[in-house]
Amino acid sequence: MKIRWNPIVKKDLQVTARSMRLSWGLFAYDAVLVLAFLLALAVIQAESDSYYSSRNIYSYLIYLFPVLAVAQVCIVALIVPIITASSISGEKERQTFDIMLTTCMSPFSIVLGKVISAVIRILFFVAAGMPVMALAFVVGGLAWSSLVYFVLTIILLSVLSGSIGIFCSSFCRRSISAVVLSFAIYFVIYILTFVPMILNLLWTEGDSVGETPLFLLFNPGVFFEEFFMQIMTGSSVFGAEGSTFSRGEVGFLTYYLSQGKVWMFLSAACILGLSLLFMIVAAWKVNPMNTTSIRTSGRKKLRNSKAEKNNV
Repeated sequence: MKIRWNPIVKKDLQVTARSMRLSWGLFAYDAVLVLAFLLALAVIQAESDSYYSSRNIYSYLIYLFPVLAVAQVCIVALIVPIITASSISGEKERQTFDIMLTTCMSPFSIVLGKVISAVIRILFFVAAGMPVMALAFVVGGLAWSSLVYFVLTIILLSVLSGSIGIFCSSFCRRSISAVVLSFAIYFVIYILTFVPMILNLLWTEGDSVGETPLFLLFNPGVFFEEFFMQIMTGSSVFGAEGSTFSRGEVGFLTYYLSQGKVWMFLSAACILGLSLLFMIVAAWKVNPMNTTSIRTSGRKKLRNSKAEKNNV
């Protein structure tokens, strides 16, 4: 049976494979991971050799995984919006946007194809960094299933970052504007989701955060913190023993959602749903048949006709 590829994905991957930027990007990606690995080893060696340390170096090697994982997460979070922010706005700048809309593909297929091509390109980088990550698992003693879960979380982050980039690209005519808007949305998701919890802490004078941590279900940073807590300690960020908040400081719903891996999977579902929302809005904006596009095109035609009459 012949697999039918999304034409957008096929075209983007062909263009990427023929460019030397992919090779140099993979080289830079691995260089950053190797540098992070060596720096982490140097810190671990210094910590194990310190006078006050009673633990040997092998007890610290498990921390190589979160160090390398955080390095990859930061790289992915930075480069995916840059890749996808020029997806639609770049077509507008090259004046090929209207040609793309004349194809048989639906607007959502175009948006989804752009996001999938970005995710596949990120998987190239993740695959290139596997040898370095494997060192962390071999010497750190972690289960290989954790590596599989980590790849799935990277895919989830790539989908969110790609959907934000394509959302901004559909609303902006310039790629640089789309990139700036993407990082502004990053600020809202990563930073402003803490505001309700901070306000609740100020209101209760630090006694309780109530149910305000539920806003953090949409925060990828908290999701990865929860992921690392589950992998490293088996506990949750909220409500579990030895975690950031105790039972009395969080609400009933927050506490019971934080039992086991419920919070992590629920947060993943919320992030995926947020990504789908961004893609749906982007597809609506790309669709030439929506009322906004028709109204805008009508105004442009009216202005052009008036200008032609004035010239005559």
